[in-house]
Amino acid sequence: MVTSFMALYLLVWVKFSPLRYLSLDSNLLNSTIPSTLWALTYILFLNLSANNLTGSLSEDVGKLKAVIVIDLSDNYLYGRILSSIGNLQTLQNLCLEDNNLEGRIPSSLGKSLSLVLLDLSKNNLSGVITKSLESLKYLKILDLSFNKLQGEIPTSGPFRNFSAQSFVSSGELCGAPRFHVPACKNITLEAHSTGRSILKYIILGILSAMFIVSSIWIVILRRRKNVEAAKETALLPQLLWRRVSHLELVRATNAFDERNLLGTGGFGLVYKGTFSDGVDVAIKVFNLQLEGAFKSFDIECEMLSNIRHRNLIKIISCCSQLDFKAVVLNYMPNESLEKWLHSQNLCLNIMQRLSIMIDVASALEYLHHGYGTPIVHCDMKPSNILLDEDMTAHVTDFGIAKLLCGRDSMTQTITQATIGYMAPEYGTEGIVTRRGDVYSFGIVLMETFTGKKPTDEMFVAEMSLKQWVANSVLLDVVDAKLQVTEADDRDFVNKSECLSSVMRLALACSAESPEERVNMQDALVTLNKIKIKFFKDATRGVVLNRSLV
Repeated sequence: MVTSFMALYLLVWVKFSPLRYLSLDSNLLNSTIPSTLWALTYILFLNLSANNLTGSLSEDVGKLKAVIVIDLSDNYLYGRILSSIGNLQTLQNLCLEDNNLEGRIPSSLGKSLSLVLLDLSKNNLSGVITKSLESLKYLKILDLSFNKLQGEIPTSGPFRNFSAQSFVSSGELCGAPRFHVPACKNITLEAHSTGRSILKYIILGILSAMFIVSSIWIVILRRRKNVEAAKETALLPQLLWRRVSHLELVRATNAFDERNLLGTGGFGLVYKGTFSDGVDVAIKVFNLQLEGAFKSFDIECEMLSNIRHRNLIKIISCCSQLDFKAVVLNYMPNESLEKWLHSQNLCLNIMQRLSIMIDVASALEYLHHGYGTPIVHCDMKPSNILLDEDMTAHVTDFGIAKLLCGRDSMTQTITQATIGYMAPEYGTEGIVTRRGDVYSFGIVLMETFTGKKPTDEMFVAEMSLKQWVANSVLLDVVDAKLQVTEADDRDFVNKSECLSSVMRLALACSAESPEERVNMQDALVTLNKIKIKFFKDATRGVVLNRSLV
């Protein structure tokens, strides 16, 4: 029905009106883009982002001569970016991120001289970055991250103002150090001809004689250079950190006063601190007497310095001395999800809980599928989900996180995750996979909407949080703070449908067998759909109730 409605909508407008603005973003459109769309020759603003559109772009996109903004991001489009887009001389914003587009970036984009924003991130684009983009003098924002590009990053024109953020995890790029990529190797081949065949044979003979020795030296030098480049690249993010000393942290926390204690982690304590310039921070001080504390500190500094996402905690600095190690993080004024779920005087409504879990799913989806090397968090639980002043969730505590490094799984002898949240295969066999995080996410999702911890005293013998949810009536498991009651609740049906969908997803995430669990990409899509439907039905209900008054 959604697809038919969209096609009909476009047909009517094309026939009877010079449509200028079309925004159908964040719906459930799930077809290919109708061919009638490209006949909107007067369109100025086109936004079909955050849907389920499939198919490839049409060459007819070049007919939108007046268009200023095209946003087709966050869909399932595939195929190539067509050269006809270069014909759009008035185009200022082109957003195609988070699709499945492939092939090269067309050089014709350099003809779209009005471009101010170009976002092609999170696709499968390959080849070199076309130098024609250097001619786009108005281009202010460029994002080519998370692709499979290679070769040198251009340096002229607007590229003088771009930073490493435009090229994060985007294949085998090289270029200037400020882009946080290896330097390009410039090899100049000079051929000299003497015109004498004897000299040619002498040179060939000498080269042949030296071949083995030179080959060995080349291998050695390349290895040394790669190691040095890797070290330099790994250190570059740290150059952006704020420099803090042990003394500054002592002053910021009033000598680590207990009144500034925010909580306890697996390897130490977390304090609130305030620097001399008024900036509030969270300071995680590692207890170096604990086994694994040194390794946990190194892992957390490495992980947080290389990953960037709006729903991951941001690192400010690391302070490392022989007898003191601490990580300085952004301060989250609303503290943890655990506090909000289990404090008597705090309450989250259904929409807030949905939004928080979508934030968490977004972070895990990035770690599992959006970063160059898949990362497994290994300890997903409400106390590791922090809330900022806007109640946006940020995943924290990467002390036991694992890089899969091209593997689907790894095995470790010691499991350090939290009982009740760890996947069965991790607890019994030490098997670390992305599906283990999915299991933990499912348990956290249940806890968020039931208000019950998996370690609650009511869960004894064979009974667990998962079994309780699966075998009980919905109203018996929903958190009492949500006050979902059939009596006198005009929105009861909408709330019930929403919560039922959430519990089904939670059970699908926490299936006993890893193969039966959904992945975080599917879980994120499902949660977004649940939230959109809940919001629309709630809004429709309010309008209906007002009309009846």
